[in-house]
Amino acid sequence: MIQTLEATIDEQGTVHLLKPAHLPTARRALVVVLEETPVAAISETALLSERALAVDWNRPEEDAAWLRL
Repeated sequence: MIQTLEATIDEQGTVHLLKPAHLPTARRALVVVLEETPVAAISETALLSERALAVDWNRPEEDAAWLRL
């Protein structure tokens, strides 16, 4: 099961989890470094999914569907 855990990373690169992780065995992990202060106007999820969604958004059929609006 994939879990998202909040953490901080200090200047030496040491990762500090904000809450303990309870895992049955050692696991691989990905670390995404966020802006120091959240940018409220831009959704990170939207930014991360934009490229994948653009495949559907940039089709002629999609343009035709929204033309009347």
